[in-house]
Amino acid sequence: MTATPRVMRIALTTHSVNPRGGVVHALELAGALVDEGHEVTLFAPAAAGETLFREPPCRVILATIEGFQHNTVALVDARLHALKASIKASDPRSFDVLHAQDSISGNALAELTAEGEITGYVRTVHHLDHFDNPRLAAWQTRAWRDAERVLCVSEVWTREMRDTYGVEAATVSNGVDLKRYSTQRTPHDERLRQRLHIDGSGPVVLAVGGIEARKNTLGLLDAFAELVKHHPHARLVIAGGASLLDHDAYSRAFMDRMAGYGLSHAVSVTGPLDDTDMPALFRCADVLAMVSLREGFGLVVLEALACGTRVVASNIAPFTEYLDNALCCWATPTDPASIADALARVIDGRHRTDFNDAVPALLGRMSWQASARKHLDIYSALLASRSLPTLQEPTMPVMHFRIQWPDNSEANCYSPSQVVSDFFTPGEDYPIHDFVSRAREALNIGSERVREKYGFACSAAMDQLAQIEVEAARFLNEPDAKVRVIALV
Repeated sequence: MTATPRVMRIALTTHSVNPRGGVVHALELAGALVDEGHEVTLFAPAAAGETLFREPPCRVILATIEGFQHNTVALVDARLHALKASIKASDPRSFDVLHAQDSISGNALAELTAEGEITGYVRTVHHLDHFDNPRLAAWQTRAWRDAERVLCVSEVWTREMRDTYGVEAATVSNGVDLKRYSTQRTPHDERLRQRLHIDGSGPVVLAVGGIEARKNTLGLLDAFAELVKHHPHARLVIAGGASLLDHDAYSRAFMDRMAGYGLSHAVSVTGPLDDTDMPALFRCADVLAMVSLREGFGLVVLEALACGTRVVASNIAPFTEYLDNALCCWATPTDPASIADALARVIDGRHRTDFNDAVPALLGRMSWQASARKHLDIYSALLASRSLPTLQEPTMPVMHFRIQWPDNSEANCYSPSQVVSDFFTPGEDYPIHDFVSRAREALNIGSERVREKYGFACSAAMDQLAQIEVEAARFLNEPDAKVRVIALV
């Protein structure tokens, strides 16, 4: 088998030009892949006159959406076919990898695969929705079912894909751009405050993502109504919301309830903001409320912390995978009283975020560069597997080892080799120092086996080891702390 090409040609596809999580992921990943020396083309559907909300440092091809779409099904169908036509016209077989970030562009690639225009594609599942419409549900299923390789941005969705759908996905986390998001205040901060009428008379609670049931915006409003009893000058700012799904009924319910509370003067719904506003918006807020009922990862949590803004987060995965009490204040998302209490604890200073050590450590390991390197390892393995019929050489036998930390949280760890089975036995408990030592030896051996076979070390194995060492550091001072190996798969 030949070594990985020095430069890969990668096509990333997304469903919109607006700042939704999957679109931001595509742009940030594109930039990091370019920084790694690869050629990236980003495909996105766009109506006449629309442009991408932020230009990445790569080639961008906007797929023109034709006609008027009178409902969600027609909207999805038009975008799907616009993407398909645009990719088909761009010599799709010239790309080493085609990678869809969503169900719409995933279906475009699934159709091109079925028609023999491309060999296959990668699909990242950020989260899955429930659709009553059978066509929307079928589109969502096809986008991951027909993919050669499925990735998820959090462990909770990797488990969901495995346990519910029988798909062995790989977890590749999101990152944060510390050049864009920082604590450095600018003149733009004050201009934004004036535009949003934030006068400093009371605390500002920020929610990002618009008014949606999944974002639990009604629950947040109920909590805010409780908060203003003790902080009468508090403000709630709800930003973003450029979704393709129909949230009109939920939005109307929100507006009616807000009026019923008599809070119209205290709540600002901005809609989508200019991309340059977002860092300033985080710095204008006293606390970010991320109290979703279901989430893929929650990019804005990292962005807020990078800007020095404290966070109240739902005590559910995926947040529990990368946050702890030093990084956020937890709230039960189904309980408005719990949300209100968490907001008050942050605002009153009864809960303190560790911006000296814990936040920098989190942001340091959550980089787009690390995410890009793990993507490249997966792309390389995929390209190698495609050459098997002619080169008749086996790929590396990847293995995952599922573990339970001393605090009962679980993680799915990656190894590029089955050598990990020589070091761990399912069902066994290992003292924390012993576990880290075994993991370090196993992953270093696995990385060297990749080097022997392909000519380069496995950066994904080294990233996994770094993550294990960071997580283990929390328990190193607990003499009885043990890690259980749940399974090897």
